[in-house]
Amino acid sequence: MEHFDVLIVGAGLSGIGAGVHLQQRCPQRSFAILEGRERLGGTWDLFRYPGVRSDSDMYTLGYRFRPWKGAKSIADGPSILSYLQETAREHGIDKKIRFKHRVKRAAWSTKDALWTIDAELGDSNEPVQFSCNFLLTCGGYYRYDAGHTPEFTGRERFKGRVVHPQHWGDDVDHAGQRIVVIGSGATAVTLVPALAQTAAHVTMLQRSPTYMIGLPSQDAIATGLRRLLPARLAYGLTRWKQVSLSMLIYNLCRSRPALAKRILLGGVQRWLGPDADLSTHFTPRYNPWEQRLCLVPDGDFFKALRSGRASVVTDTIASFTETGIQLTSGAELDADLIVTATGLALELAGGLQVSVDGVPVDWPNTLNYKGLMYSGVPNFAAVFGYTNASWTLKADLISEYVCRLLNHMATHGLRQCTPRNADPLMPTAPWVDFSSGYLQRELHRFPKQGTRGPWKLNQNYLRDLFALRYGRLDDGAKTFA
Repeated sequence: MEHFDVLIVGAGLSGIGAGVHLQQRCPQRSFAILEGRERLGGTWDLFRYPGVRSDSDMYTLGYRFRPWKGAKSIADGPSILSYLQETAREHGIDKKIRFKHRVKRAAWSTKDALWTIDAELGDSNEPVQFSCNFLLTCGGYYRYDAGHTPEFTGRERFKGRVVHPQHWGDDVDHAGQRIVVIGSGATAVTLVPALAQTAAHVTMLQRSPTYMIGLPSQDAIATGLRRLLPARLAYGLTRWKQVSLSMLIYNLCRSRPALAKRILLGGVQRWLGPDADLSTHFTPRYNPWEQRLCLVPDGDFFKALRSGRASVVTDTIASFTETGIQLTSGAELDADLIVTATGLALELAGGLQVSVDGVPVDWPNTLNYKGLMYSGVPNFAAVFGYTNASWTLKADLISEYVCRLLNHMATHGLRQCTPRNADPLMPTAPWVDFSSGYLQRELHRFPKQGTRGPWKLNQNYLRDLFALRYGRLDDGAKTFA
């Protein structure tokens, strides 16, 4: 059984970043990255649907330690994947990755202060084992093998093809087709303009609208700073500008929702013109930032609608038919191809089965600690990014914190660190305060958060910056041994 000081699960955006942080800040620690797929990149290698891109700017989705040099702030999927591949290659992280290692179980032994990791290797599912002192999971929060697709009445009757964007392949024929995209989230808003370039017509069928904001794909201020300043300084200033802007927008939406709503809908009206039916198709039932805003780079979605190559229908599905979709209103949408952009199937730590001294961890009965560790689970951390900002902002902070914690334990001769809540009467709340359907469906399976620190999950970069980069490690909420 091969042993490492640290094992990282997942070689996507979070795992590659964690590897670089470990290498730079804990050079004496041995580590490896176990990746279930045959390539690195995670989300940015998995999703191949037309137009796939980031919905965060690359100055905050990029790593703190490696400036984004691309022309576009809102980058396409292949460009992001290249950025990750180059980062892994430049730092030698690609040599630390064990591909086709699907991690299944992790068992902690207090007596030995070790994790035993069971994985399956390759197409034959050969069992392999590792041990480590600290386990860092970077596999995200959704299943890679399946997206969420509701049960549609009469689906088997439809003569055309039905595909979920998570399983899009080169064999999906969409040129010249009549396409219905079911959904109104970021994936649907990305797909519609991309498909409209070659399709006969694209209809976005939504049950309810989503708030949208059109922004330039290129950041003029970032471009100007790059011309005037050294690359790293320009990147740092742009990054902080974007952090400040996103926090300003988020705080405005949550503190003055009526004003934010007017601003957002006014922006849509300017893109679509005075005749657009905003109340039916673009006015959600919730307040801004109770769900994630849909970013529309260069207004491409709105341009597709104005060109007539795409349209929006707000209705519910009665059933599939042989030639399309019958709506509750009685109308029918003809289709050759139906795309179910209906969300993700959530999963904590990639479905990893975790036990402590032979007792399975019951995640819903654990408490989040500072957004990365969980009560009663020793030497374990998981990366989960922000719902209201770039994922990487939090991922970088979590990796930095883990490195600080490992160095602290080494300095003081400690082998175990376990978050423990000393107040069993403290009220708890769901893991995240977000009304998106894909989260609400599965939150009962996830850990809880407390109502005060360090058990409360901050959705605030500045608070996390001080708590994770500069806060005390021995804060009374963790037991060291």
